[in-house]
Amino acid sequence: MVRLLILCWVLLPLLAVMSGGVRGGEVTYDGRSLIINGERKVLFSGSIHYPRSPREMWPSLISKAKEGGLDVIQTYVFWNLHEPQPGKYDFSGRRDLVRFIKEIQAQGLYASIRIGPFIQSEWSYGGLPFWLHDVPGITFRCDNEPFKAFMQNFTTKIVNMMKSERLYASQGGPIILSQIENEYQMVENAFGERGPPYIKWAAEMAVGLQTGVPWVMCKQDDAPDPVINACNGRKCGETFKGPNSPNKPSIWTENWTSRYQAYGEDPIGRTADDIAFHVALWVARNGSFVNYYMYHGGTNFGREASAFVTASYYDDAPLDEYGMINQPKWGHLKELHAAIKLCSNTLLLGKAMTPLQLGPKQEAYLFAENSSEECASAFLVNKDKQNVDVVFQNSSYKLLANSISILPDCRNVIFNTAEVKTQTNTRTRIPIMYFNASDQWEEFKEPIPNFEDTSLKSDTLLEHTDTTKDTSDYLWYSFSFQPEPSDTRAQLSVHSLGHVLHAFVNGVPVGSAHGSYKNTSFTLQTDFSLSNGINNVSLLSVMVGLPDSGAYLERKRYGPVAVSIQNKEGSMNFTNYKWGQKVGLLGENLQIYTDEGSKIIQWSKLSSSDISPPLTWYKTVFDATGEDEYVALNLNGMRKGEARVNGRSIGRYWPSLITPRGEPSQISYNIPRSFLKPTGNLLVLLEEEGGDPLSITLESVVIDSVCGKARASHYRHYNGSREAKVVHLQCAPNGYITKILFASYGTPFGGCGRDGHAIGYCDSPNSKFAAEKACLGKRSCLIPASDQFFDGDPCPSKKKSLIVEAHCGPISIMG
Repeated sequence: MVRLLILCWVLLPLLAVMSGGVRGGEVTYDGRSLIINGERKVLFSGSIHYPRSPREMWPSLISKAKEGGLDVIQTYVFWNLHEPQPGKYDFSGRRDLVRFIKEIQAQGLYASIRIGPFIQSEWSYGGLPFWLHDVPGITFRCDNEPFKAFMQNFTTKIVNMMKSERLYASQGGPIILSQIENEYQMVENAFGERGPPYIKWAAEMAVGLQTGVPWVMCKQDDAPDPVINACNGRKCGETFKGPNSPNKPSIWTENWTSRYQAYGEDPIGRTADDIAFHVALWVARNGSFVNYYMYHGGTNFGREASAFVTASYYDDAPLDEYGMINQPKWGHLKELHAAIKLCSNTLLLGKAMTPLQLGPKQEAYLFAENSSEECASAFLVNKDKQNVDVVFQNSSYKLLANSISILPDCRNVIFNTAEVKTQTNTRTRIPIMYFNASDQWEEFKEPIPNFEDTSLKSDTLLEHTDTTKDTSDYLWYSFSFQPEPSDTRAQLSVHSLGHVLHAFVNGVPVGSAHGSYKNTSFTLQTDFSLSNGINNVSLLSVMVGLPDSGAYLERKRYGPVAVSIQNKEGSMNFTNYKWGQKVGLLGENLQIYTDEGSKIIQWSKLSSSDISPPLTWYKTVFDATGEDEYVALNLNGMRKGEARVNGRSIGRYWPSLITPRGEPSQISYNIPRSFLKPTGNLLVLLEEEGGDPLSITLESVVIDSVCGKARASHYRHYNGSREAKVVHLQCAPNGYITKILFASYGTPFGGCGRDGHAIGYCDSPNSKFAAEKACLGKRSCLIPASDQFFDGDPCPSKKKSLIVEAHCGPISIMG
């Protein structure tokens, strides 16, 4: 009997992966859905950005997305990555857009490409190449001829590339949808009369490229026909005004699965049940396409993140930064997709009936077959913060707080958005290598340039980004002055528009200051000692990414804008003075983070001083262990800079910038396996503030525990059977259940994840024994929440539930 119940339990998730491959063909639409090769579709999509993961990871990511019930993979196209200089294109490595789309096709999924080419996406300069900044007469993203010419050129380049590889669905390929521009309505008013003509032109330009598939504009209520206006946000089922034509479908281009994190800002998560609620509401209110942003966020390598954004991107997505399945989010959404697909014929081919009010905050969305007025499928919505009993179709239903119940046959509940049955897994980082021996390290102190060492002279402070042209985060500003012989102390004051400033006087660090994600401007004030004769002041201005949003990006200014020195004689203003500027650092220019470049300079032994010097490069070599699939670099002890492995940057780091919760925004940094060699891996760190490399560790990133909860009540399934609810535990690949950490069948307190758990008022004495018998030594196991399985009812008068948490690891440590 138990085997039969288990079989029924697993059938629903399997529906999510049994749809087979996709077929290209004509893509059209009407007011209900996209129509592909003559067939209406309810489509679940997920964003996976090809440059945010090495291409070696793409097959696995796409496979897991498909297993999670997705039909479509969505990606932006990154203009500044592909055209770093005018007319010079790069589609190599993780920039290989064609290979990414073909991998999607090979795995039987559709693709959606958001060409933009302005994309925002927490990507430096919103994806625009910085060289556009220097085009005479240009104004970005408005009715401006220079900008439109370059935008059209790149958009045409991408479309023609896709056409030449026959990747549009109209050619038999996987691409069913394209996007032009991005959230333009948010800035349109700033451009006045130059805004509306630009949107009209962008739509006509895109449609004129004749891709054979529809185009969308997100957050653009007046998207010109035939372009579809789409929604972005967490709650589009509540906030979307609807298509601007009855002949356009409701498309949700960004359903945020959490939120990106900025340095100095606390993380903002999102629960699986909240995502599921709003997807179900979207579908109930006529939505037929929803895209999860992000389904896998990946990593902002190098200098690719926008201002103040961390290297780790949307780590709390259904697939985490490393590509591991994040439970319960992945599994709960998988079950949601399967449940909605069981309603798809009625949703797409039937008709929506007038919603029924079931209570003050409860309503039913009903769908009938075309030939009947009888309910065929229903969504029962409860917006109350507490459970509510309602009567629907002459039957009583318990609606959980803030939930939607899905009834494919208008009778039986197959899925409730608030009832998360999927296990919760816990990710842990285990140190596998320590770098705590001083003889492992060598250092190189970045030289501090004086006025005479600079190559670019001016009579005032030059704007930071206009000077660096985004070739480096760093720009030196230097000047010299001679105080009165009697002056021994002074105060330096520098006002900067962002992002970071380090000040040196006569080669000695005297102070640092920085802005924040929400306010990049700041003022550095610091006292310093004067030398007799000429004093040299060197200011290192640092960008932490270019902005990615807002009107008139080309006009934004950064770096120091006012400099003065106060001494006992008064204040001296050096803003308009003889300045020397120098772009970048010597270590950058020599590429001392590469094997060849590291041989150019003379490295020294690690300093034994208790005070670590700022602006120092650190170098070591390490071997990679072969058995650890996911590895990270824990930069505990470091403060701010950039880390590189074998010449490849794994991102900017900034542990010294603490969040309001009192924690670093990010401390562990993803090292993709493809970045590593079996032996002799070169690790080079640029440390700006002065850190301790002896505290660094290499970590193995693993799923070390899994936890599931189920209520002991029985309920009728869609197929008419009744089944006991079960806890399903499954370790990551190569992991086995080695220990039952907690098991309680009865009235346990709490749940899985952050809630924690404890034994409640009653508990079966067989709880742990039964769980161990079912699970130990296995990669996965099923534990029914039933009296029969636990040999008796521990508390007959109580409603019971089951919580089991297990440790995952190699079979050798079982105990």
